[in-house]
Amino acid sequence: MPVRHAAIPLLLASLVPFAAQAQEADAATAGNWTGSGELGLALARGNSRSESLNTRLRFSREDERWKNAFSASALRSRAEVQGDFDDDGIEEERYETSANRYELGGSSAYKFDPRNHVSGSGRYENDDFAPYDYQATVALGYGHRFLDSERTKLVGEIGPGYRRARETETGEVQSSVIGRGLLDFRHQLTGNTELFNTLLVESGKDNTFAQNDLGVAVAMNAHFALKAGLQARHNSEVESADIKKTDTLTTVNLVYNFR
Repeated sequence: MPVRHAAIPLLLASLVPFAAQAQEADAATAGNWTGSGELGLALARGNSRSESLNTRLRFSREDERWKNAFSASALRSRAEVQGDFDDDGIEEERYETSANRYELGGSSAYKFDPRNHVSGSGRYENDDFAPYDYQATVALGYGHRFLDSERTKLVGEIGPGYRRARETETGEVQSSVIGRGLLDFRHQLTGNTELFNTLLVESGKDNTFAQNDLGVAVAMNAHFALKAGLQARHNSEVESADIKKTDTLTTVNLVYNFR
């Protein structure tokens, strides 16, 4: 099994003890999963040519003691690019893949009371245009709900974890203990408009990864919404001068909510 794919079973295995306990929760709440699917597509033809697709799926289930969440996302783009691809001093134009990334994540949390919980989480990402070919992390954490009103919610988590990653430039595989922090903020601006911001930080001796998702969603009806978002991703350690430490992604997606 390739090294990068070996990290996926590690991620899933970390959640088994929590998921097994969650299955023993009140059977009356079984099947109460909610979720959303997002899709954004852009095509350009004529004087320029490009294609971009981003998509995301999220599902969660919560009862008095347990909260489980799973997510998957993908980004793929193709565009006309210019460069000296053959090192012959002649600029050429090609239609090539310019972004190719997918991410899987999951968490399971046991709630001591309405404001405090302990969680297990895992995340795996593969990115062909980043400082790391892949990053896989598992973590345990203590969480606290700082705000929990009808309109405003703020949840934080902090705890230790483990990361395995492979550098794009050197091919070196890094393994290290990390500290993981998460802040999830949501505010209902109006009856159909929600503001959200999620910050994730995974910091270890080899690299600090940070991702912030800021956006606003406007519901059109019970199932469909439009969402505009700005995502910023940062890796503190980059071996190549050709690879930037920070990537940003601006999206406008159609959202379908599963009830």
